[in-house]
Amino acid sequence: MSARERRLDVSGLEPCEPLERTLAAAGELVPGEFLRVLHRREPFPLYPMLEQLGCAWRCQPGSTTSFEVLIWRGDDPVAAAAAADA
Repeated sequence: MSARERRLDVSGLEPCEPLERTLAAAGELVPGEFLRVLHRREPFPLYPMLEQLGCAWRCQPGSTTSFEVLIWRGDDPVAAAAAADA
């Protein structure tokens, strides 16, 4: 089974909307899905909230002015492997 990527671009939104939309989308992930969030800066306040949802994540620079945060359910090895390769 291969994982499916969902994309969410919050880079143009004002606070707190990026946080709220990201948490909502992370809460909707089903097995085999991971979320790629495009953000204008690294969202440090998001990480403990993702942990509370049972999610894992990895952040990587997208360019000099953006970040990509990959999010998956912590108990989903298929999505974790796909996010590692993304």
